[in-house]
Amino acid sequence: FADGHPYHPLSLSLFCSLQRFEKKFNSEQSSGSVSKGTQFEYAWCLIRSKYNEDIKKGIALLEELLLKGNKEEQRDYVFYLAVGNYRLKEYEKALKCIRGLLKTEPNNTQALEMEKLIKKAMQKDGLVGMAIVGGMALGAASLAGLIGLAIAKSKS
Repeated sequence: FADGHPYHPLSLSLFCSLQRFEKKFNSEQSSGSVSKGTQFEYAWCLIRSKYNEDIKKGIALLEELLLKGNKEEQRDYVFYLAVGNYRLKEYEKALKCIRGLLKTEPNNTQALEMEKLIKKAMQKDGLVGMAIVGGMALGAASLAGLIGLAIAKSKS
């Protein structure tokens, strides 16, 4: 991010040692105090996981951090909350996060890029959803037509 975080939110191929961050997080947690930095790194890693449960855990950690962070930290937390929700296909939540960020930083290029990505995914999913419904309706109409044809033939 602009404040020096070396993470690009859309580069999911970046090496992320989940075990290393999890170990560090658990170690600090067992000693009674987890630093914001450790919690953020662990959450950041979790939202890049291919497993939805990890992503949800990362979102929960970011939501906790949001309550503790200063304005600049909150910007990062909100951004990565959007990324996590996007990865879960929770597009409405992701868009809400990004739009909140864009209210305070309308020229934030990463947020603008993320907003486009979310909108594109929403549009794609909407069209895919309509195609499925359309296909089901066509299938039902075809089936009804075949049944009608069979009944007509059986009567003659």
